[in-house]
Amino acid sequence: MHTAEIGLLEPQVVWRHFQTLCNIPRPSKHEQVLRDYLQQWAIQRGLDTEVDEIGNLVIRKPATQGMEKAIPVILQGHLDMVTQANRDTPHDFLRDPIQPIIEEGWLVAKHTTLGADNGIGVALALAVLESDDVAHGAIEVLLTVDEEAGMSGARFLSPNILHGQWLINIDTEQWGELYLGCAGSQDVEVNQTAQFIAAPPNLAFYDVQILGLKGGHSGLNIHEGRGNANVILAQFLANHLAKLHGHLVAMQGGTARNAIAREASATIAIPINQLENLQTAVQNAENMWRERLQNTDGDVQIQLQNSPQKHAHILEEKQQQQWFHALASCPYGVAKLSQSIADIVETSNNIGVVKVDQNGLITSIMVRSLVNSDAGALAERIQQHFISHDCYAELTPLVSGWTPNPDSQALACLQQAYRDVFGIEAKRKVIHAGLECGIIAEHYPHLEMVSFGPDIRGAHAPGERVNIHTVAQCWQLLKSALANVPNRSAKMKA
Repeated sequence: MHTAEIGLLEPQVVWRHFQTLCNIPRPSKHEQVLRDYLQQWAIQRGLDTEVDEIGNLVIRKPATQGMEKAIPVILQGHLDMVTQANRDTPHDFLRDPIQPIIEEGWLVAKHTTLGADNGIGVALALAVLESDDVAHGAIEVLLTVDEEAGMSGARFLSPNILHGQWLINIDTEQWGELYLGCAGSQDVEVNQTAQFIAAPPNLAFYDVQILGLKGGHSGLNIHEGRGNANVILAQFLANHLAKLHGHLVAMQGGTARNAIAREASATIAIPINQLENLQTAVQNAENMWRERLQNTDGDVQIQLQNSPQKHAHILEEKQQQQWFHALASCPYGVAKLSQSIADIVETSNNIGVVKVDQNGLITSIMVRSLVNSDAGALAERIQQHFISHDCYAELTPLVSGWTPNPDSQALACLQQAYRDVFGIEAKRKVIHAGLECGIIAEHYPHLEMVSFGPDIRGAHAPGERVNIHTVAQCWQLLKSALANVPNRSAKMKA
């Protein structure tokens, strides 16, 4: 199935909009073309629209007949998507459409990210705006920008643009679960000036590559112990490069701070007589990592190839040692499990992007926690770790988590709708990932919020997929919930 056929899936009113989102490229910080298209679409339907200073789009639809007194509801999602492709896939995310296919009930992009995160949520909200047979009170659809690359849309959301009292965020990835809280986050950005020196003669140049990892979402998948290519490569080079009298020429790993790095590579220079030792080290390291990751990433590969060119410069030896020791010993993965919520990671961090070239020594690390102060504390500890190795590191502003409110009327409404439609109870969850709810609450503290979404697998990695049937179930749940939003003076019980 190609993109042009997505709109034939049911419910068509939802899938037609997702088709549009596949056709129009929408990397983080490049949402303008899509936003302008959707704004014009809304205006043509007679709907009120507004774009705030940061670029968020709000579309408003009046209440249907008989629902004028219902609590006004905001439907919220983000326009951007994570853009990752397999190394042998020539995909330009600024120009090329996403090309999904159907596999056993799932819509999947085989070699790129799909953008179901959060394209399905956006499509569901747009379907409400389009439909004439969905009962609802006054609706605002808030479509934010830059969620995947810093949440600047939510952080700089206009404080006067929204008028609703409930917010339904459609940006989670496990059907059957209603979310009432999420982790906050803070990034550590390392950017140290590189000190390169002239390469001595009689060196051979090689590329060391980490391949074959699954990658994944740095919050949702962090507890699974998946391999991180940046960590594997840094530890390999820290353990072996000095022993081989080798030098670093360049390094590149990962593409996003919030994605577990699937691939990483380094160009190194070693004396010609050290090749056999390097080959042995590579094979031993691959065997070790395959055994260590046999339950999660048993196909990991460490490949060694001749570098296609000779290089005139290498990283200065002392800086090289400090850099690799800092990277290899940096905390990574799950730092703490929640003591109050079973089977939930409370605090973690991800080494998302690493780069070494003439422009500097760079890494982007994302810390998450259900406790804002713990996110800040771990981020500061990592910052000081790099500073102690003479690497400049700074912290981005803390992105607040979303504090659970189990007594929320909005949550009660969604719970009742789930019972009415499916005859069973939805699970209530807190997610170790960044939803925009906590940040939006800083601007609009009165809002009652709840989040749900379809089954999405492999978000933030090539092969991302969404379960088609659960998208239809999301549509049923959303229609039922909107039709049963109480009047402003009414109360609901969970």
